[in-house]
Amino acid sequence: MPADERIASLRSKHAAIENAIDEEEHRPHPDDLRIIELKREKLRIKDEIAGHLDHA
Repeated sequence: MPADERIASLRSKHAAIENAIDEEEHRPHPDDLRIIELKREKLRIKDEIAGHLDHA
């Protein structure tokens, strides 16, 4: 997969995780552990995007 397609895919996943975090935070009884997991995954993806951009 070319780098630009990989970055686009990662950005899409990042946005989807952001939406999932927002939804979880606005539930009547948010699952704090789920939010932490989602934020960790979001950060991992952000770091991967940054890594691809640094090598471009």
